Amino acid sequence: MEQNFILIAYIVPVVVGLLLMTPTGASLFGNLLVSRNPLMVHARRRHMLGMNLVAITGFIVSVHTLWITNKISEGGNVCSSATVFSCDDVLGNAAYNTDPVFGLSWGLIGMVAFGAILFITNSVNKEPDALWAERYLKYGMYMTGAGLAVIALLVSYEIQMGKICQFCTMAHISNVVALFGFWKAGQMHDRGQWNDEAVVESESKE
Repeated sequence: MEQNFILIAYIVPVVVGLLLMTPTGASLFGNLLVSRNPLMVHARRRHMLGMNLVAITGFIVSVHTLWITNKISEGGNVCSSATVFSCDDVLGNAAYNTDPVFGLSWGLIGMVAFGAILFITNSVNKEPDALWAERYLKYGMYMTGAGLAVIALLVSYEIQMGKICQFCTMAHISNVVALFGFWKAGQMHDRGQWNDEAVVESESKE
């Protein structure tokens, strides 16, 4: 039960982050955010806040899965279950819990990947008008796009085992949401909705 509460704690920021990247999020959280920070009136700032929430959650989930893997290797029991949802059975399976090339734990790989995403989102958020900002957004989209292949591999492992690691799934969802975030940020940049002034003007006409 405790692990289910932790899982919910991961789901909430990812959902909020996704909503902040959409018009729905603007209507739900816009007034609250603007009351705390007037600069949040701009769509780009809300979008990047949402991306940071998703990236941070993905990083924390990856840390959690690495901890579970290490705990199981020490003989511990974290979230084993007789149902299809059992992260112990997945992360404790020595045949599948490391990448087939370097033998690194998938949790460690997730930490590196989401750490890179955090670097990109924070860099672009701090200097959105820098000449390299658009290029960084493309790097992020390519990286999270490549992550889909890794997700497909890991899901195939789960199918072979007949078990699902719920925390791994949360990391997968975070990657997909981050991919959407990078894609939409690129669209905003291409459509001239990136600068604060341009976003205010476009929103005032709606």
